[in-house]
Amino acid sequence: MDLESVADELYGLRPQDFTAARDARAAEARRAGDRALAGKIGKLRRPSLAAWASNLLVRERSEEIEPLLRIGEGLRQAHHDLDGAQLRELSRQQHLVINALARQARQLTAQAGHPVGEDVQREVEGILHAVLADPEVAREWAAGHLVKAFDQTVGFPAAADGARPRPAQAARPTKAARARKETPPAPSRQQKADEERRRRLEQARRDADEAGRVLDARREEAAAADRQAADAQTAVQTVEQRIGELTEELASLEERRRQAERTAREAREQALDADRLLREARRRAETTAAQVTRLGTRAGGRRATSGK
Repeated sequence: MDLESVADELYGLRPQDFTAARDARAAEARRAGDRALAGKIGKLRRPSLAAWASNLLVRERSEEIEPLLRIGEGLRQAHHDLDGAQLRELSRQQHLVINALARQARQLTAQAGHPVGEDVQREVEGILHAVLADPEVAREWAAGHLVKAFDQTVGFPAAADGARPRPAQAARPTKAARARKETPPAPSRQQKADEERRRRLEQARRDADEAGRVLDARREEAAAADRQAADAQTAVQTVEQRIGELTEELASLEERRRQAERTAREAREQALDADRLLREARRRAETTAAQVTRLGTRAGGRRATSGK
C-alpha cells in the first residue's frame, strides 16, 4: 500500500463513500505499522461534487484529456504574443471544448448514481478554465485528485488586452535601397521564438479541433446509450408486467391445486367410509345368513322327530 494508489482509489469513489473508505485505509496502514502513511491518508480531503465530477471525467474520458492539456500549454505559451484575432479564435474554441466536457462530466455523474445539477456543471467549467490557465491545476486534474472547485473562473484575459500589437508596417524602401543587394539577415532569437509560438498555436488549434470531433462522437455515443437505456427500461417494464401477470396466474393455479387436493382428500375419505360400510353390511349379511341356516337346520330336525 502507498499513498498514490490509495489516493487513486479514494478519489474514484463517490463523495458520500469517501470518508469511510479513507478512514478504513488509514486504520489498515496503522495496523501494518506504517503510522506515517496512516497520517498522510487521514489528511486526504473529501472532494466537492464539482471536483469529483472533474476527476470522474479524467478517469472515464482519459483519451480526451491530453488534447485539452496541450491546448492549455499552447495558450499559456502563446497568449501574450498573439494578435487579438488569434486569441479570440482560441477563446472561442476553448469555451466550446470546456462546455462540452462539463456536460459530459454531468452525464457521467448520473451514470455513477449521483446526478448533479447545473450549478455543479458551472463549477466544473470553472475547474476546466483553471486547468487551461494554471499548469499546477492541470497536473492535479490529470492525476484525478482534485478536491475542490474554484471560487471564480480562472482563465485568460480578453484577447485584445493581452495581445501584443502587430509591428507597424515599415515605409516602402526607395529605389536605391531596393537596388542594393543585401545578404538576408539570419533569423533572430525573437523570430525563432515567434516561429515556435506560431507552431504551438497551430498545434493548439489542431488539438482543439480534434477534441471537438471527439466530443461530438462522445455526444453521439451518449445519445445512443440513452436510447439503449430507454429501450432497456421499456423491456424491463414489459418483463415486470409479464411477471405480475404470471404471478397472478400462478396464485390462481395454486388455489386450484389446493382445491383439487381438498376434493381428492374428501373423495378418499368418502371411499374409505363406503368401504367400511360395505364391510359392515357384508358382515351383517353373513351373520344373518348363518342364523337363517341354523334356524332351518333346527326346524328340519324337529319335523323328522315328529314323523317317527
